[in-house]
Amino acid sequence: MDLFRRSWREWLGDVGLTAAAGALGTLLLLGTEEDPPPDVTIVVPRDLAIGAVWLVFLLLFRRRCPAAVAVTMMFAQWTATSALGTAAIAVYSLAMLRSWRTVLPIAGANMALIVTLFWITSTWHQFRQGTVVFVLLYAVLITAGMLVRSRRQLIASMDERARAAETEQRLRVEEARLLERERIAREMHDVLAHRISLLAVHAGALEFRPDAPADQREAAGIIRRSAYEAMEDLREVIGVLRDDAPGGDPERPQPTLADVSALVQESRRAGGRITLEENVPDLGRVPARVGRHAYRIVQEGLTNARKHAPGAEVTVSLDAGAELGVEIVNRLPPGPPAAPLPGSGAGLVGLAERVALLGGTLEHGRTGDGRFRLRARLPLETAHARETGGKGEVHGSELL
Repeated sequence: MDLFRRSWREWLGDVGLTAAAGALGTLLLLGTEEDPPPDVTIVVPRDLAIGAVWLVFLLLFRRRCPAAVAVTMMFAQWTATSALGTAAIAVYSLAMLRSWRTVLPIAGANMALIVTLFWITSTWHQFRQGTVVFVLLYAVLITAGMLVRSRRQLIASMDERARAAETEQRLRVEEARLLERERIAREMHDVLAHRISLLAVHAGALEFRPDAPADQREAAGIIRRSAYEAMEDLREVIGVLRDDAPGGDPERPQPTLADVSALVQESRRAGGRITLEENVPDLGRVPARVGRHAYRIVQEGLTNARKHAPGAEVTVSLDAGAELGVEIVNRLPPGPPAAPLPGSGAGLVGLAERVALLGGTLEHGRTGDGRFRLRARLPLETAHARETGGKGEVHGSELL
């Protein structure tokens, strides 16, 4: 049944309030027994038995229908003195679970009935004393209930804001990931368009070479036409990702690892204190695909350093072995960590997409000596094999 379907915390709170109602009712019964109203005989066992029934009623229904319980106890307190405590706790539950618009009319009517009860059954001294006690008691209980309700609403509002902030952060990260994928796709379009155009040029040269056999010229013509068709298809598919209007600026050449030094020089001219440690003996060994992503990693690392540690010394390290290592280290400003800027971390999400595309690893975070380190390891052999197509590569120059 729904009456018994509660968490253990809810049961614990309900039992505690019911026990408080029983204790308050017992105290009121004992006080009334010591100074009973005139011509009133109190049978304690009967009173406690009736009060116990109303305690069970409070325990079962106070959470499901607090207003109905408070109204019922308003009249039930006439049946037993010990039920006065149950009625008071019912008003407290109502203040804790419902708004003041519901609480104040019911509490006012309940207080009016209690005053009427004292007026009918008590002496003037008992009436005055009882009225003061119950007014103060109800004022305290209603205030406490409203405070508990306000605190619960505040906690619920904070939880809702936290969930909204988490959702917004997830959306920002997802948006950054999608934007970075689009950017990578645009770069791939530029690179592939360049290579396919070279393929078409070489195939065209072979097609119109007079001393070439007819079957080779026919095959070269098919390759040339297929290359142009592939370029058109590529433009249609990837072109939807571009913000450029038709007829806008021409496509820019994509950066390579050799352009990192120019990037560092540009940052130095902007006022940055940057040290470049380059241990790449043969730049030609680094595939253009890996070099392009390495350039973007260095670019994002320098941007983060300018944003979060302006004026700090930055060290950029490039190391080529079995894999290409890219590391950007900068010292963090003194003092406690500053609050993250809006959108913080979106660039790192994009770098993670790039590194995952190459099958590498990316690490970033604070070090024990008060610095921030961004380090990526990019495999070279796999990328080189993909770029060359294996050992059977035939350069366009060999066809001519």
